[in-house]
Amino acid sequence: MTDTNGALGWDTQTVEDPGGDGGSYTLLEPGEYSFTIAEMKRAQHNGSAKIGPCPKAIVTVQVDAGGGETVNVYHNLFLHTNCTGLLAQFFAGIGLHRHGEPLRLDWSRIVGCRGRCKIGHWHNKEKDQKYNDIKQFLDPPEQPAQNRGLLVPKSESEEIPF
Repeated sequence: MTDTNGALGWDTQTVEDPGGDGGSYTLLEPGEYSFTIAEMKRAQHNGSAKIGPCPKAIVTVQVDAGGGETVNVYHNLFLHTNCTGLLAQFFAGIGLHRHGEPLRLDWSRIVGCRGRCKIGHWHNKEKDQKYNDIKQFLDPPEQPAQNRGLLVPKSESEEIPF
């Protein structure tokens, strides 16, 4: 039975922390890759056996394939209580969330964020085709707050430029 309760809103704050690109398609080797969030589109998920109807973000993840080549991988993020752990993993992976703290779904800040992820393959059995699939967003190494995209003055006398 589909869970119809539990859809999250675009501006939800929780306390829990638990593709192809069209024309030419490059299938990446499974492994860890650096990426940049290139785009985010809002859409609606109509519901499935695992997740009830809810909003979803379709994120274009531009993966660094090496040698100056990038590959777009499209990743769905479902705004549903069943997916709060995956949402926390995504936001932590781009440096906009710390595990153990409340998760704020700040979609306006994700484009341009960078991180690392594990790529694997998704196999479409009907078409007998493999596609790139993001299996996990990796936590960034611990860095000073100013390197996580937060503007923090080095001293009390230094002003933050706006």
